[in-house]
Amino acid sequence: MKKTNLDALSAQYRISDYKELHAKVIALIDSQKIKPVKASGKNGKSPALYREYWIIEEKQDLSRYVDELNYEIVPSISTDYYRAHIDQYIQDRQWVLLLNDYIKKDHFMTLMSENERSFDIWHREKFLKQEQGKKILKRCGLDTSLLNYYRTTEPIAYYCATRQTPQNLLVIENKDTFYSMRKCLMRSGQNDVHAICGTPIGTLIYGAGKGIIAAFSDLEISGEPYMLAQGNSVLYFGDLDYEGIGIYEGFALTYGERYDIRLFQRAYELMIEKADRIGIDSLPRTKEGQNRNIDSLFLSCFSQRQQAKIRAVLEQERYIPQEILNIEDMV
Repeated sequence: MKKTNLDALSAQYRISDYKELHAKVIALIDSQKIKPVKASGKNGKSPALYREYWIIEEKQDLSRYVDELNYEIVPSISTDYYRAHIDQYIQDRQWVLLLNDYIKKDHFMTLMSENERSFDIWHREKFLKQEQGKKILKRCGLDTSLLNYYRTTEPIAYYCATRQTPQNLLVIENKDTFYSMRKCLMRSGQNDVHAICGTPIGTLIYGAGKGIIAAFSDLEISGEPYMLAQGNSVLYFGDLDYEGIGIYEGFALTYGERYDIRLFQRAYELMIEKADRIGIDSLPRTKEGQNRNIDSLFLSCFSQRQQAKIRAVLEQERYIPQEILNIEDMV
């Protein structure tokens, strides 16, 4: 309960005459809207009044909300949480009812982006991602999968040399190598042969480092049909360091069951050969903060001799960047 005093009551009801104020206070006490704080003491006037009063809050009739939860919410929405927390339901009610209406109309058949679905339900595009959307779903006992939406990432940049299938799609970690390999394909394509380092390549995809793991799902949603054709292989090529190895292993682990994911073997072999000629001590030092927790998936693709060379580079805190290969090495 909140407290008030005689001065506040006088201002609230705009009463300056004390007798009128006394009558009003007595009426409020009789109607059980306030009650005296006896410890505050009386004001010493005649007739006397206590100096302070408790404001008695009216009890809200919650039956309409209970009935709404019991009889107007679709069965797929659990009302257990809200029936136990009616105050929270009153706060969330407008969002719950919008979701309720949406489910009634069965709009989930069409796959939409996260922001599109959010606006379609709650008329707020960021409600699901940044506002209360996920809390509302949790309180309603619903999983986000019910909403049949996909998360969008930065669009993948790619270069298509040919749409013939099956083909090799090559994912490149770094931008410079992507540009050089694109030039290589454009040159070789003049002779109707699309190849890099002697390996046929139909499409180049710029992976932007770790971003490829999240962004590759975009191909399943908006990629050209030929990219998803059966028989295609997805080759990966990145820096030969802990981070590059980790990106490949994470990429293969995430998508290996759906796609034929492989290393771009020949390019890595050329990197190792060129690094041999330069010498380990001339290679750049490993960047700080790299996660060294790699598995055996990457190394198992190489011969024992090549594995030993890769380990020697890593153990001496060096790495081989993609940029060790230039367009002259690729043709």
